[in-house]
Amino acid sequence: MREAVVGIDVGGTRIKSALVTPDGQVLAETVRPTPDRVGDQLGEVAAKAVVELTAQAGDGVELLAVGVVVPGLVDDVAGIGVWSANLGWRDLDLRGGVASHVDVPVAVGHDVRSGLLAEHRLGAAREADNVLFVPLGTGLASAILCRGQLVTGSLWTGEIGHIVVVPDGPLCGCGQRGCLEALSSAGAIGRRWSEATGLVGDAEEVARRAEAGEAEASRIWQEAIDALAIMVAPVVAAAGTELVLIGGGLVHAGDTLLEPLRTALRARLGGRDDVVVEAAALGSRAGSLGAATIALDLVGR
Repeated sequence: MREAVVGIDVGGTRIKSALVTPDGQVLAETVRPTPDRVGDQLGEVAAKAVVELTAQAGDGVELLAVGVVVPGLVDDVAGIGVWSANLGWRDLDLRGGVASHVDVPVAVGHDVRSGLLAEHRLGAAREADNVLFVPLGTGLASAILCRGQLVTGSLWTGEIGHIVVVPDGPLCGCGQRGCLEALSSAGAIGRRWSEATGLVGDAEEVARRAEAGEAEASRIWQEAIDALAIMVAPVVAAAGTELVLIGGGLVHAGDTLLEPLRTALRARLGGRDDVVVEAAALGSRAGSLGAATIALDLVGR
């Protein structure tokens, strides 16, 4: 009988789930579209993920716990989703909603902070103790590791996505204009390009067109990178960050993303070249593996 946990990453576009053993082996994974009003049906979503994953893995799996991670403001201790601009909830009982549909302990966490834990234990941050992790997805937030410890303070810890970097810039889902998330998230990049050109495309399409030298795609791409560097530079300087990990699906753009970001960040750090900027190793799996990590921590494995 193999022990395992289920990690569920609830994103604005997709729900990614993984069945993971205590030694980090991924036995099964699923990706499903995020349903409308997912907060009202989170328990059912989790229960379905458990059934699908254990069926994929076959007989002989002992489920130890379920971990669920979400974006926005999260009270990890109380298990409450305090606020999510992208998923549209306030004061949602995440732990209770899931626990009523599964028979094992439930861990609740922030998607990006949990993703950094996974990168530190399983991915690109295994050799680093001072790390800034910024996944570029539907939304945008960050997490900081300082001297090997995850930084957690107020509920707003890491929520750099809703800092205004371009006054009077694009409208953000939070109601402000010019937030980092409205410029540099994968969702914003694709949306801004579609609005500017009338064509349908996502951020990966914009990256391909920018690499090919198309003017409008290049403009939106560079604006996203510049806004990200404006926000990341002071965080790096204040926290003593040595490694900046960029995660999410956009890391597939490779040096089309990372090289101009290194250049922009270096310029805003006074020419310093001691800060490493790399792609996160776990990519879009960081959230689900992070959810599995906090589930394993809950049961002491």
